[in-house]
Amino acid sequence: MDDKHMQIGEVAARTELSLRTIRHYEETGLVTPSARSQGGFRLYTETDVTRLMVIRRMKPLGFSLDQMRDLLDATDRLDNEPALDTGEREALLTRVREYEQAATEQVDKLRVQLARAEDFAETLRTRLHQSAPAES
Repeated sequence: MDDKHMQIGEVAARTELSLRTIRHYEETGLVTPSARSQGGFRLYTETDVTRLMVIRRMKPLGFSLDQMRDLLDATDRLDNEPALDTGEREALLTRVREYEQAATEQVDKLRVQLARAEDFAETLRTRLHQSAPAES
């Protein structure tokens, strides 16, 4: 990936996360800036942005910080440790599969909730249309 460094403001704009949220994720160990400027400012790379996007996508599905950390650990190890033995690799892949299954289940639940919300909004529109005074 690109080694270009970005300051936290650019990362916040790209990920649509607040500065406070990014700092919180740093404090909880979910993301670590790749470097610091001479003035001490956090500097991030594309890899860091990708990591934050994973976190951002997990959040609305109800995953906890610990679950996010666990998934990121598994994917980091799969990506960065080519010497994993077959058993370790399979255990990590199993963890990732479990998160994929949980994410799919949450998406299905959200689709049901969205359909109900759309039905409710349509009910209100119909009600307003029926209650509107007839034009002469």
